[in-house]
Amino acid sequence: MSYISGARSVDNANKQVRIASTTIDGIGPKKAIQIRYRLGISGNIKIKELTKYQIDQIEQMIGQDHVVHWELKRGERADIERLINISCYRGIRHQDGSPLRGQRTHTNARTCRREKNRKGN
Repeated sequence: MSYISGARSVDNANKQVRIASTTIDGIGPKKAIQIRYRLGISGNIKIKELTKYQIDQIEQMIGQDHVVHWELKRGERADIERLINISCYRGIRHQDGSPLRGQRTHTNARTCRREKNRKGN
């Protein structure tokens, strides 16, 4: 089982490096291409064909330049907790599990209402 920067890349073993690296949270297509060019990795090489040294280089490059995976998730969680602590509108909506951005809730957002009712019972 291979991991790159804490993200599992087993499912992507047969994909090209630039495509498989976009599955890591925080890395999009442009960053994936930049990383590949900086390390001098061929465009057609697949994840399963990479050596251990190349995988270590990719991890090191991602760790230096980009906020990825668990760091990104931790930041998002901290932002939501901050909104809840200051009791702003968005924080309250997060607590309730309701839509945050002004979406209609009378006829839509059924899953939110269903979960809310289930918690109350």
